[in-house]
Amino acid sequence: MVRKAFDVAQSERPGAAYLAIPEDIEALPAPVEAKPLPERPRHAAGADPAQVQAAAKLIRSAKRPIILAGHGTARAGAAKTLTRFSEVTGIPVATTFMGKGVISDRHPNALGVVGFMRHDFENFAFDKSDLIIAVGYELQEFAPARINPNHDTPILHIHRFAQDTDAAYPVASSIEAEIGLALEALTEEFTARPCNSYPNGAVIRALHAKELKSGENDASFPLKPQRIVNDIRKALGDEDIVLADTGAIKMWMARLYPAYAPLTCLISNGLSTMAFALPGALGAKLAKPKAKVLAAMGDGAFLMNSQEIETAVREKIPLIALVWVDNAYGLIKWKMDLEMGHDREVDFGNPDFVKYAESFGAKGYQIKAAADLLPTLRRALEHDGVSVIACPVDYSENLKLTAKLGALTDPL
Repeated sequence: MVRKAFDVAQSERPGAAYLAIPEDIEALPAPVEAKPLPERPRHAAGADPAQVQAAAKLIRSAKRPIILAGHGTARAGAAKTLTRFSEVTGIPVATTFMGKGVISDRHPNALGVVGFMRHDFENFAFDKSDLIIAVGYELQEFAPARINPNHDTPILHIHRFAQDTDAAYPVASSIEAEIGLALEALTEEFTARPCNSYPNGAVIRALHAKELKSGENDASFPLKPQRIVNDIRKALGDEDIVLADTGAIKMWMARLYPAYAPLTCLISNGLSTMAFALPGALGAKLAKPKAKVLAAMGDGAFLMNSQEIETAVREKIPLIALVWVDNAYGLIKWKMDLEMGHDREVDFGNPDFVKYAESFGAKGYQIKAAADLLPTLRRALEHDGVSVIACPVDYSENLKLTAKLGALTDPL
């Protein structure tokens, strides 16, 4: 049963498995001859040729297809296969928050992320689409009504399992198979053609680049979110890992942080688990010991799980906790201000984060000017230990962003 629990936990969809052991079983003497049971062999499910043919026919009939790549694509290790499929077919790719990096943001076919709370640049591409090719996408990543509000754009569903049921997710065809094998089989049905479905996809990339660039040299203090995202990107390498916690920070990192490889920008957008980033950073560093790992989180999230600093110090797991300090639950305040025009009971006090970090045996840094952040990040990344950086953030940018996107007309 223990072997089965591990097999279930690691199968698609991966997650926790619960194993209950009765007290009378616990009390039995351990069998001294017991040996670990081997893992059950896992067989990759190939694509059904009939499903592949039907999918290829659907794509050929579309004039403006668009790919939506979700977290399942990253879990399946199918980023390279997805990119090749996009290149051969010429179909542009948008990702979910959790799918960031499955196509490099440097790639000319990359459109950016969807799932923000307002109609963002990428949404206009979906408005014009006549076919959504959902690859490894699952409904809990964000509601499909965000990209198919009229429920009239057909869906090609590609995943290991059948689609979930939703009125805004009308599946016209599907390939239920290992994602990499499904994409390989589908790619073989096409010959290379240029990416011309959305010749203005470059406009979307340019708009995001302009927004990110606007914060590059902004000397405001407290720091604007655009400046913080910019400096994080400059400090980290392409294969380094940043975990963006749930809160206002998630919105800024998901929209603006360029990801160049899968699973290098980790965001909880299914359960939207607040305070996952710090314990998640320990796991990420253990899984990828050669990568630099940074947990970006708000002060509220940090204080929920800050005791994991002790774990990291004790177990000698080097990482950085970058705390965006606004003395409030920033995302809740943002939503209250949007929906009610005011907020209440979301502000709180904070400890001295430098002394707090040092009390655990970690290094602590306090950012006192915008120019301090990037050199402090680089200094902390060179340190073979645990660092906590407290960085004041100006979240007055939140309402400015939603107001700008709310007034946005078709940029394409």
